[in-house]
Amino acid sequence: MDKLLFGDNQFFGVNHMSEEKARNQAMRFQDINTVIEVLDNAYDEGIKTFMCTTHERIALVCDHMRANPERYADYKFYPCMPYAHKYANAMTDYGLLGAIKNFLPDEGFIDSALRGGMSLAKKDIEGITTLLIDAEMKMFSGLQTPVIFLQNVVVDFLLGLGFNEAFRIFANHVKTRYGAEPGFITMNMPKLLAVLEELGIENPIVCSNINKAGFRMSGGFEAYEDSLKNKKFRAIAMSVFASGAIPPEEAIEWVCDQPNIESIVFGASSRGNIKSTRELVDRYWPAQSV
Repeated sequence: MDKLLFGDNQFFGVNHMSEEKARNQAMRFQDINTVIEVLDNAYDEGIKTFMCTTHERIALVCDHMRANPERYADYKFYPCMPYAHKYANAMTDYGLLGAIKNFLPDEGFIDSALRGGMSLAKKDIEGITTLLIDAEMKMFSGLQTPVIFLQNVVVDFLLGLGFNEAFRIFANHVKTRYGAEPGFITMNMPKLLAVLEELGIENPIVCSNINKAGFRMSGGFEAYEDSLKNKKFRAIAMSVFASGAIPPEEAIEWVCDQPNIESIVFGASSRGNIKSTRELVDRYWPAQSV
């Protein structure tokens, strides 16, 4: 994995500290060309991996990348699924059958519908799950997706239910169908690591909040420290700035000094902020910079 990954929160009005800033960002990025301009700025700074939700507007970004293969030959996507609002909106716009057809993978409506229908008839959770994964991956056809993530809203819900087998189903399908590594996003890294270890999912990729302030680090700061020191996994740190609560240099210096962190994912809206973050990582993580 690259050491710096570019996230998409800013494109869809997500800001954990300021609703006003979130609204302003959402309005600014209504034009997909503005989104692509920021992605190009990151790309030109050497950040060539986009860790993104499967929001319907990401499909427009994918179309742009496919249309310009020379420019983005080494560009990678890390899809994060599912994006629940997308399904709710499609149901409203197209109805049940229309929504299903819209999201089905390219092998065809009949094949996929039969797989889903037979799965429902047999209460086959594995078949239903793999169908939904394929639907989410449809927009990334022909693009590089070496890591595919299960979103924290689902990961943490499954953890709460104790439906741990779903993680194995996800991991196996991502590996066998897409030749990709499975990744998991969570708000409770210590609890998830214990479950993945029980399932025999070795050296997993886990993305979670890791920051000096302990911001949104469920399970406790000390438990995260212990996991980073003693567990075998590949950590991706998000929310390293604690939504602006920690000065950038202090935040990057601290996170780069932690053990077992392979990547940092961050979002930014300007070329200046992207460059500044990249330079800070180069300074404090010199042996592993982008």
